[in-house]
Amino acid sequence: MAKASTGTLYRGNEGMWSWVAHRVTGVGIFFFLLVHVLDTALVRVSPEAYNAVIGTYKTPFMAIGEIALVAAIAFHAFNGLRVILVDFSKSGPKNQKKLFWGVIVVWLIIMIAFIPRQLMHTFGG
Repeated sequence: MAKASTGTLYRGNEGMWSWVAHRVTGVGIFFFLLVHVLDTALVRVSPEAYNAVIGTYKTPFMAIGEIALVAAIAFHAFNGLRVILVDFSKSGPKNQKKLFWGVIVVWLIIMIAFIPRQLMHTFGG
């Protein structure tokens, strides 16, 4: 008789959260690109509609969205490099936790540099 599973497959370690965040950021970037292609295509259909859509992008709400977009792209890019190192380096699997925290540190540095500049640009500071 097979023993019943007593736990969950996911334990909440760095590898799992890295996997989840990589998928979530990838899907978010995909939907941004889809919307970007569609709104850019509006210029051929109706320049007035295109101008109206672009006008909505110049709001503080969308500036926060741009921060989220940059955060997603930066994390996805750095984590993608981490995945490559884990997959193609002999010591990658052993060092995957260190690599994850390295991604987080580099991502935080990028975001700490970007967010004040974006907010100053948005709010005229």
